Amino acid sequence: MTRHLITSALPYINGVKHLGNLVGSMLPADLYARYLRARGEEVLYICATDEHGTPAELAAREKEQDVAEFCAEQHQVQAELAKAFALSFDYFGRSSSPQNRELTQHFGKKLFENGFIEERITRQVYSIDDGRFLPDRYVEGTCPHCGYDKARGDQCESCTRLLDPTDLVSPRSAISGSTNLEVRESKHLFLLQSKLAEEIREWVTRHKESWPVLVSSIALKWLDEGLNDRGITRDLKWGVPVDRAGMEDKVYYVWFDAPIEYIAATKEWADEDPQHRDWRSWWYNADDVRYVQVMAKDNVPFHTVTFPGTILGSREPWKMVDFIKGFNWLNYYGGKFSTSQKRGIFMSDAIGLLPSDYWRYYLLANAPETSDASFTWDGFAGTVNKDLADILGNFVNRTLKFCSSKFGNSLPEGGSFGAAEAALAKSLTERLEAYNTHMADMQIRKAMQELRAIWALGNEYLTEAAPWTAFKTDPEAAAQSLRVAVNLIRLFAILSAPVIPETAAKMAAALGLSLSQTDWIERDMETELQTLKAGHGFDIPEVLFRKLSDAEVAEWETRFGGRD
Repeated sequence: MTRHLITSALPYINGVKHLGNLVGSMLPADLYARYLRARGEEVLYICATDEHGTPAELAAREKEQDVAEFCAEQHQVQAELAKAFALSFDYFGRSSSPQNRELTQHFGKKLFENGFIEERITRQVYSIDDGRFLPDRYVEGTCPHCGYDKARGDQCESCTRLLDPTDLVSPRSAISGSTNLEVRESKHLFLLQSKLAEEIREWVTRHKESWPVLVSSIALKWLDEGLNDRGITRDLKWGVPVDRAGMEDKVYYVWFDAPIEYIAATKEWADEDPQHRDWRSWWYNADDVRYVQVMAKDNVPFHTVTFPGTILGSREPWKMVDFIKGFNWLNYYGGKFSTSQKRGIFMSDAIGLLPSDYWRYYLLANAPETSDASFTWDGFAGTVNKDLADILGNFVNRTLKFCSSKFGNSLPEGGSFGAAEAALAKSLTERLEAYNTHMADMQIRKAMQELRAIWALGNEYLTEAAPWTAFKTDPEAAAQSLRVAVNLIRLFAILSAPVIPETAAKMAAALGLSLSQTDWIERDMETELQTLKAGHGFDIPEVLFRKLSDAEVAEWETRFGGRD
């Protein structure tokens, strides 16, 4: 059997992640992992905090903390938030781990031995006022390509072009804001991407048709523009030491060591239980593994060009990614989320307002797959009220309440499976087939549309069967439709579990059932709709999803920033 290795782009350590970060990597990867587990597949879902680089140092400096202490604290914060959002990582590691240090140094040595790394004297920005070299992210200025005035010295967030600090117009120190800068010489290691370009292109081309257009187009654009050799060391103390004579004061560039943490985090996972876990089987000569990466579009170049170059240049049989699911950006009212401007909704704020399933469903139903999307409070409330409260929640509560009021808290006897039920089973079969297809293909929005349609079939059936009317003249017909409706609740719980796991568990519990992570609908629908028999007990759960009011929306817009 094929084993499934899934990684989501590593959340950076310098603060709580916003909803765009969540839907751009971690949440869709979790959905896919949960779906595959439900189908009985062997899955390893790995993530970690990305802890090296200048933003970590700057964030620690701002909090007046030692950077290692800061990263340890923030890792715990992010791990707890991941748990609050029901992200089902098999392991959530740290790029500052000894395992990542060992593997990053290993790759560096192999690339050097194979002629893909060389030492060069570079001219780097030195801040006279700060008394130190400024690595790329310590330098800010105006992008020479698009004019964005807050570009960093490694990449412009606006146009996504890679930069060197010396490319910036009107550069300034990110530490002090000083413009008293000069260029001095410093020795660094360079990854010779130019020597690997054709191998990388051949590898990308093999995957072009199977990858989303967003991913393959970004990769090919970078290759078509020509791959420059890339500096992979920095004048920093915090990071993976280069471990090479004459470079004792250097560390590897964060974008060199961060993707290696996918492998290292798997080793961290295995090292916790070495008798039962083998990390190498997932990464080395792993022909039976299908590897899926999930990320936002700004991470695509590093995962389609830079990291593959590292693996290819090692000349070792490390597992390379088979499928990359790339996402556009989720913006906030058309603009970017901003911690500094207190604009937008972040994971810690969101989970303080409402349970995670509200956010999980909304974000997946509106995932920015084909273009950038924009979060608005009106849109969020509309999705919650229509899909979660009216379609799903209302069906569950009115079914169980009516059944309890007329027949007590167990399924009634009477009636027989007829034409209406057969038609329902046929429609459910078609919808489930589409749902499975879209989930397997990681077509997130399409999958959510099918799930919503499956929920809606329940309401349509109940409206047509009208047990509240039938009970007056034909109580057996009412009993039959209510048994089917309660069986639909079981079916909804199972199919919804990858999306809204906490609510799915509540639905199952109301029926006296417990969901395992490997439950799925595999039998024919006529059988599924008759699984729970007469006499099966149930409870009435609390309202699964409450409606959000206009007053709440207005208050949240004011609190978190919204329309002007």
